[in-house]
Amino acid sequence: MQLIEFLAPYFHFVSDPTAWVALLTLVVLEIVLGIDNLIFISILTNKLPEAQRPRARRLGISAALIMRLVLLATISIIVQLTTPVFTAFGHGFSWRDLILIAGGLFLVWKATKEIHHTVDPDDHRDSMMGETLQISLAGAIFQILLLDLVFSIDSIITAVGMTDEIAIMYIAVIVAVTVMMLAAGPLANFIAKNPSIVMLALGFLLMIGMTLIADGMGYHVPKGYIYAAMGFSALVEGLNMLARRRRKAKSGGGH
Repeated sequence: MQLIEFLAPYFHFVSDPTAWVALLTLVVLEIVLGIDNLIFISILTNKLPEAQRPRARRLGISAALIMRLVLLATISIIVQLTTPVFTAFGHGFSWRDLILIAGGLFLVWKATKEIHHTVDPDDHRDSMMGETLQISLAGAIFQILLLDLVFSIDSIITAVGMTDEIAIMYIAVIVAVTVMMLAAGPLANFIAKNPSIVMLALGFLLMIGMTLIADGMGYHVPKGYIYAAMGFSALVEGLNMLARRRRKAKSGGGH
């Protein structure tokens, strides 16, 4: 009973229709923003031994959920990350800008290394995960958390800009991460079974990394453009996969 009385002030929005619209919008937005992270997680965990992949995805995404909830608890600090700390090239850089630039550079480096290995698989020295082409479970989770920190700060700042209700933010984050948890396995399996999708996904990561860098430098690129380009590329690749499948079926039928 005391718990209900304690939580009641945080859920007064349940009788407000506009609050429900804000919640639905924020949930959709958080899920869309999580697509970038999900692609990275899928590619990264596919470098693990097959038996460890589901566990790595569960642990990584669960730890990411805890990180986001902790960041929400320190929301007053997160909001202040948008305050410029120094000026260069006519742009005031905040801690958020620096985090986005660092995360973008990290993504560009990772994607470039893996693209190099995909194009030249015999050159193990420059592979994304080192000479063994595998990483440890702890290493995978660490890298998932490292990148999720970048996306978490960006998504929480977005949430703050949409609503003042802390409960709505918590619900949206929990729902979005739950969807990520459910979608991570099927997406990773799909990428593993379709090698051509790997290059497309790496191209997405490269584009996302450049977008993060541009955003950190003060050049905002509307997310709609990014996701429209990703959707169009995915549609073209889907048509290519269908065409290859039909050619293979026709070739098999001919024999």
